[in-house]
Amino acid sequence: MEDCIFCKIIKGEIPSNKVYEDEEILAFHDINPATPIHILVVPKKHIESLVHLEKEDEVLVGKIYGVINKIAEEQGFKDEGFRVIVNCGENGGQEVMHLHFHILAGKRLGEKIV
Repeated sequence: MEDCIFCKIIKGEIPSNKVYEDEEILAFHDINPATPIHILVVPKKHIESLVHLEKEDEVLVGKIYGVINKIAEEQGFKDEGFRVIVNCGENGGQEVMHLHFHILAGKRLGEKIV
């Protein structure tokens, strides 16, 4: 997608503070963090949201959760705990229409949501 900010970050057209990258996934610090640690994990393949996943994307989503655990370990917040959020669509709070996973950590995150 030509106007997708995450696609531009993936292509290197917009700089980011990367914490992880492989052939399928990129993770970087959010420029407007909601918590002391706020990392975004995005597939390099442009997928608009969770509802746009294809059957073949299921393995990629599983890999993303593995990467999230690796990041938590490497960044030192795995044992303290963290939250992973995926917003879906406008009413779900999704601002960038490219599937992304928010990792929030570095402080106690209030009451449980569910």
